[in-house]
Amino acid sequence: MRISVIHDYSDVFRTTKHFAKLAGHEVVIHNDAYISADKVVEQIKGFDAVLLTQQRVPMTRAIIEKLPGLKFICQTGRNVYHLDIPACTEHGIVVSAGRLSNGHSPYSTTAELAWGLIIASLRHIPYEVESFKRGNWHTTVGSKLFGRTLGVYAFGHIGAAVARVGKAFGMNVVCWGREGSLARAQAEGFDIAASREAFFANTDIISLHLPGNKATRGLITGADLALMKPHALLVNTSRAPIIEPGALAAALAKGRPGFAAVDVYEDEPVTGANHPLLSMKNALCTPHLGYAERSSYEVMYATAVEQLLAFAADAPTDVLNPEAMGKK
Repeated sequence: MRISVIHDYSDVFRTTKHFAKLAGHEVVIHNDAYISADKVVEQIKGFDAVLLTQQRVPMTRAIIEKLPGLKFICQTGRNVYHLDIPACTEHGIVVSAGRLSNGHSPYSTTAELAWGLIIASLRHIPYEVESFKRGNWHTTVGSKLFGRTLGVYAFGHIGAAVARVGKAFGMNVVCWGREGSLARAQAEGFDIAASREAFFANTDIISLHLPGNKATRGLITGADLALMKPHALLVNTSRAPIIEPGALAAALAKGRPGFAAVDVYEDEPVTGANHPLLSMKNALCTPHLGYAERSSYEVMYATAVEQLLAFAADAPTDVLNPEAMGKK
């Protein structure tokens, strides 16, 4: 079987423990970051299967229709909003999606990054490190966590982990979100904001942990951000479209909130420093590192190898569209 692996930015796949199991197959790995649909087609055309890492590239109907030889899509992760499943089914392309493995939590890595961004922002770590390298001593004054108010929007697996760490740091943790989210937060002993307006106005740090879907698109508005304190920090490690388009850059330019730390962007990958937040002094930006952690990749790619071998043996597993089987 000929397998194309695209968007493996860090060239991780070939270094994982289970990669050697594909020795009997032709595997071509691409590490470049891009958003061109034509390049997606170029790197997959002529291959029997493609391995997709997370949701790094959309597989639209237009792309699917240009890949007549493609038989199998191996999708790491359970989220498949970027895949046109009906188009895959119509063209006889079987899609297998990832699954959670016992003993491994995919949520802790993003929660850990959120705290890395919070501490790096409040203590000006990136700025001071670079300034120090240029021969300067420290010139900024940071802010502590103890006694400050942390707002957690959406008390799911990641939001809950962030809230617990905030509590351990001696912070006042306040939550907001849908009814089920708030019920979970209350059951664990966390406070609920009096209102949505109070949540944005009274917190020193807000960490967003909403899923990316139609219901959450643009949910955080410019009016919400305008309520935040001039010294407040907004952290987004979930999905960029949950914030109204252009609202965060505009809010930072006006000074409310005073700072933002983000790991996600509307159109990824961002290359050539082509994003307005990257030029703002009051924004700390990382290139979607939330899930980019060695043990997570090992688990993710172990499942992918298993699925690729199962398909090659005509016994695919974790199939999302069984009606596509046997069409090619």
